[in-house]
Amino acid sequence: MAKRCDFAIVNRSFWPKSKIIGEALLQLAESNTDTKQVCIITQSESDLKQDLITHHRGNNVLVYACKARSNSATHLIWRIVDALIFMFWTFISLVRKRPKKVYVSTDPPVVVPFIVFLYAKLFRAKYVYHLQDIHPEAANIILPLNRFVYNVLRSIDAVVMRHAESLVTLTETMREVIVERSGTKAPIYLLDNPAVASKIRDENIVKQPGMVFTGNAGRLQRIPLLLESIRAYYQQGGSMPFVFAGGGVCSNEIQLLADEFAKVSYLGVISPEEAQALNSRYEWALLPIDDEVTKYAFPSKTSAYLLSGASILSVCSSDTSVAKWVCVNGYGISATPNQVDLIKSFFAIEKRDVEPAKFDNTQLKDKLSISNFVCSLSRIIFKS
Repeated sequence: MAKRCDFAIVNRSFWPKSKIIGEALLQLAESNTDTKQVCIITQSESDLKQDLITHHRGNNVLVYACKARSNSATHLIWRIVDALIFMFWTFISLVRKRPKKVYVSTDPPVVVPFIVFLYAKLFRAKYVYHLQDIHPEAANIILPLNRFVYNVLRSIDAVVMRHAESLVTLTETMREVIVERSGTKAPIYLLDNPAVASKIRDENIVKQPGMVFTGNAGRLQRIPLLLESIRAYYQQGGSMPFVFAGGGVCSNEIQLLADEFAKVSYLGVISPEEAQALNSRYEWALLPIDDEVTKYAFPSKTSAYLLSGASILSVCSSDTSVAKWVCVNGYGISATPNQVDLIKSFFAIEKRDVEPAKFDNTQLKDKLSISNFVCSLSRIIFKS
């Protein structure tokens, strides 16, 4: 009988397309091959094994990658189908290599972590569950689920939480939700998402007045409210530039606003390095987020904004974890999610009634680096 694999990483997004979390997970795999047999179970649009060979990466890492068929802009139903396909692929791959320990995240949520739980029960393995968002609650905000289906998915995920050797999440609020929902006794660690630092030397950066948005322009980012508020702000005489970059379901609406106003720019999808260079050029960064989802997720772009030294204008209610995080840490200001307050904030920033935040991001560059993320995650996984 073939020797069991020591450690498996299960995550749908991976290097080279996923240049931050995907890169981090590849480094996690590479850093453990000296003492362990490591395998990766993922999806890829290209031939991942050949990509690794071409770039001299992933030596001694076993790769099991099925074809990726969806992305963040794909219709939700097709994303669900793709998640189910990946679920079967994950189970087959796990049984094939029978790893002793598994790292699994919420990419995709619920179904694949549940498969890891079943595998662990059948083959006496252990797993670490990384909840970068909490489902089905987060999905239910985008597309309300049938109540029976919602409760079944919620119960399934609670079982996965309770049986994990340890859990990892982003914020204290999310930790509280996890404990309240599942009653888990497993240790829960908080770990910030990493970001790519700009290659431009900080002392050479002269920040321009204006606001930048980089990242997913999706269903939870209040993009319609943001765009209508920017339109009304210009109609009332505002002159501050807005620059958007990234993909998502609201991309067309952003492009229409850019076509309407010369001071609005839409750059489409750009690399994390290009996004950081863009963030570094402007004084302010936009962080709109649906209030309800702040209980179950935390915007991944926050790390990138901090590393760029941009002040943050969050758009959410003052009692949310995001607004408190921005204001308590002195990273910027928060506007309540209505057009009147948002326009007031735009004018206050334009007229310098609100000055850009002054915070030292030197230590943040180490804390939010990919290397620190990998080291922290490795300690959590292998001390469990």
